[in-house]
Amino acid sequence: MKPAGVVRKVDQLGRIVLPKSLRKRYLMNEGDPVEIFVQGDHIILERYRPKCVFCGSMAEVAEFKEKYVCNVCMAELDQMKQA
Repeated sequence: MKPAGVVRKVDQLGRIVLPKSLRKRYLMNEGDPVEIFVQGDHIILERYRPKCVFCGSMAEVAEFKEKYVCNVCMAELDQMKQA
Protein backbone atom coordinates (compact mmCIF):
# COMPACT_ATOMS: atom_id res chain seq x y z
CA MET A 1 0.00 0.00 0.00
CA LYS A 2 1.48 3.30 -1.11
CA PRO A 3 0.80 6.42 0.99
CA ALA A 4 -0.79 9.34 -0.86
CA GLY A 5 0.87 11.93 1.38
CA VAL A 6 -2.51 13.44 2.31
CA VAL A 7 -3.84 13.84 5.85
CA ARG A 8 -7.49 14.67 6.50
CA LYS A 9 -9.42 15.02 9.76
CA VAL A 10 -12.64 13.15 10.41
CA ASP A 11 -15.50 15.61 11.02
CA GLN A 12 -18.11 15.34 13.78
CA LEU A 13 -20.33 13.18 11.54
CA GLY A 14 -17.48 10.76 10.77
CA ARG A 15 -16.87 12.06 7.24
CA ILE A 16 -13.63 12.69 5.42
CA VAL A 17 -13.11 14.55 2.15
CA LEU A 18 -11.11 12.87 -0.59
CA PRO A 19 -8.88 15.46 -2.29
CA LYS A 20 -9.88 16.45 -5.81
CA SER A 21 -6.53 15.22 -7.15
CA LEU A 22 -7.25 11.68 -5.84
CA ARG A 23 -10.85 11.71 -7.10
CA LYS A 24 -9.63 12.81 -10.51
CA ARG A 25 -6.79 10.25 -10.59
CA TYR A 26 -9.16 7.38 -9.73
CA LEU A 27 -12.08 8.65 -11.86
CA MET A 28 -14.39 9.17 -8.90
CA ASN A 29 -17.36 11.52 -9.24
CA GLU A 30 -19.93 12.88 -6.81
CA GLY A 31 -22.44 10.15 -6.01
CA ASP A 32 -20.18 7.25 -7.03
CA PRO A 33 -20.45 4.29 -4.67
CA VAL A 34 -17.38 3.45 -2.56
CA GLU A 35 -16.78 0.11 -0.86
CA ILE A 36 -15.10 0.02 2.55
CA PHE A 37 -12.85 -2.88 3.59
CA VAL A 38 -11.02 -3.48 6.84
CA GLN A 39 -7.73 -5.37 6.85
CA GLY A 40 -6.13 -5.57 10.26
CA ASP A 41 -5.88 -1.96 11.43
CA HIS A 42 -6.20 -0.55 7.89
CA ILE A 43 -9.35 0.94 6.37
CA ILE A 44 -9.36 0.54 2.59
CA LEU A 45 -11.62 2.49 0.23
CA GLU A 46 -12.29 1.20 -3.29
CA ARG A 47 -14.56 2.31 -6.07
CA TYR A 48 -17.50 -0.07 -5.91
CA ARG A 49 -17.62 -2.61 -8.70
CA PRO A 50 -20.50 -5.08 -8.69
CA LYS A 51 -19.56 -8.72 -8.09
CA CYS A 52 -21.54 -11.88 -8.82
CA VAL A 53 -23.52 -12.90 -5.74
CA PHE A 54 -22.64 -16.56 -6.42
CA CYS A 55 -18.99 -16.69 -7.51
CA GLY A 56 -17.65 -13.19 -6.82
CA SER A 57 -16.62 -12.57 -10.44
CA MET A 58 -16.61 -8.97 -11.69
CA ALA A 59 -16.64 -10.00 -15.37
CA GLU A 60 -19.84 -9.53 -17.38
CA VAL A 61 -22.08 -8.88 -14.38
CA ALA A 62 -25.73 -7.92 -14.79
CA GLU A 63 -28.31 -6.85 -12.23
CA PHE A 64 -31.18 -9.27 -11.63
CA LYS A 65 -33.80 -8.52 -8.95
CA GLU A 66 -31.44 -6.16 -7.09
CA LYS A 67 -28.62 -8.75 -7.10
CA TYR A 68 -25.65 -9.03 -9.44
CA VAL A 69 -25.07 -12.25 -11.39
CA CYS A 70 -22.33 -12.98 -13.93
CA ASN A 71 -23.08 -14.53 -17.33
CA VAL A 72 -21.43 -17.84 -16.35
CA CYS A 73 -23.60 -18.29 -13.26
CA MET A 74 -26.66 -17.10 -15.19
CA ALA A 75 -26.02 -19.84 -17.77
CA GLU A 76 -25.65 -22.44 -15.00
CA LEU A 77 -28.93 -21.30 -13.46
CA ASP A 78 -30.59 -21.54 -16.85
CA GLN A 79 -29.27 -25.11 -17.27
CA MET A 80 -30.66 -26.06 -13.85
CA LYS A 81 -34.02 -24.62 -14.82
CA GLN A 82 -34.11 -26.69 -18.01
CA ALA A 83 -33.17 -29.94 -16.26
